[in-house]
Amino acid sequence: MKKAVVFGGSGFLGSHVADALTEAGYAVRIFDRAPSPYLQEGQEMIVGDVLDAEATRRAAAGCSYIYNFAAIADIDDARRRPVETMQVNVVGNVNILEAARKAKAERFVLASSVYVYSNSGSFYRVSKQACEQAAEVYHDEFGLSYTILRYGSLYGRRCGETNAVWKLLQMARAEGRVRYGGTGDELREYIHVSDAARLSVEILKPEYANLPIILTGHQPMRVRDLLEMIREMLGGKVKVELGGEPNTAHYNITPYVYHPRLGKKLVGTLYTDMGQGLMDILTAMSGEKAAPHKGLSGPGGPGAPLPRPKKARR
Repeated sequence: MKKAVVFGGSGFLGSHVADALTEAGYAVRIFDRAPSPYLQEGQEMIVGDVLDAEATRRAAAGCSYIYNFAAIADIDDARRRPVETMQVNVVGNVNILEAARKAKAERFVLASSVYVYSNSGSFYRVSKQACEQAAEVYHDEFGLSYTILRYGSLYGRRCGETNAVWKLLQMARAEGRVRYGGTGDELREYIHVSDAARLSVEILKPEYANLPIILTGHQPMRVRDLLEMIREMLGGKVKVELGGEPNTAHYNITPYVYHPRLGKKLVGTLYTDMGQGLMDILTAMSGEKAAPHKGLSGPGGPGAPLPRPKKARR
């Protein structure tokens, strides 16, 4: 059984990827600054800091696949903490790359963002651009195989209070209103975390080596449409408020301004419908357990017959 280590595996996306790896039959080790509250039976937990190069090296030893989800990922947080953002995101990433090289890993997987295409995203965007280039140079210099995953707007269980979708749902439940500071015309490509996690394991196939892969939703959604969906789900009793002021830290219609290496978009034939994904978060907020396989849709939309899984296109 091959082993994978997930740096940052106690967090939102990292914990879901760790679970997806376990379900796929890998031996899973999690390395993070705090113990994972989602640790499954058979998963190994190591508490440590990615800025500790020796601890990082020991965690990667014996692992075939090295995932890096350790980062300051909230854009507003990164704006306030530029030095720490560069230390954790960039220096931590190089420590993990070096650990992967010494472990003779088969693949290094970097969690990046579609913000690498943008002039928005502040220091978070800059740090991810640097991390991507470091992975590419490690391949050029040392032959370390990599896959870069550029995620869109993630949502789902375990997301926490900094997640944009979670904040809107929590505001709607607690205050009877949802307020968004922008115009509402901003476009986002939301992807449910369970779909992102499943695809984050699929990319270990040989055909995804040494490529940047885009993992976003199936279609863009305006923020105002998301707000209206939340309003309807809560019985139409939620007031929608728009500030009308663009947020310069986030992109408006598209992140595609900067030109890093061209990425190929990977989508699955089975995915979580946005409406049912939102309902699942509301269920989690109410303290109820998740129902298995909720919200899966096929190309025909919610309620359509599910197709047999096909090999994902590059």
